[in-house]
Amino acid sequence: MAAKTRKKVIKKTAKAWELRLYVAGQTPKCLVAFSNLKKICEEHFPGQYAIEVIDLLKNPKLAAGDQIFAIPTLVKKLPLPVRKIIGDLSNTQRVLVGLDYKSVE
Repeated sequence: MAAKTRKKVIKKTAKAWELRLYVAGQTPKCLVAFSNLKKICEEHFPGQYAIEVIDLLKNPKLAAGDQIFAIPTLVKKLPLPVRKIIGDLSNTQRVLVGLDYKSVE
């Protein structure tokens, strides 16, 4: 993960998953969450996602918009409905259920 406040990993597609990962610096747990998220995206919807990483240490005010109370937190913006998953995203099945993946296929 870069040290910037926001980082986007974009794969252009017709049907995009818009995801935001809220972190607090480059802690081991946040780095694991990012790595797990990229792996899940590449495996289950390759080329169909955009990940925006928001570092709350650099810009804490951004947490209010998505009502972030714990980190790391993943917010699925699109496809609707908006969903949130807290944790390091290591349980792939839980993440896919949280993203409502099966109903979107």
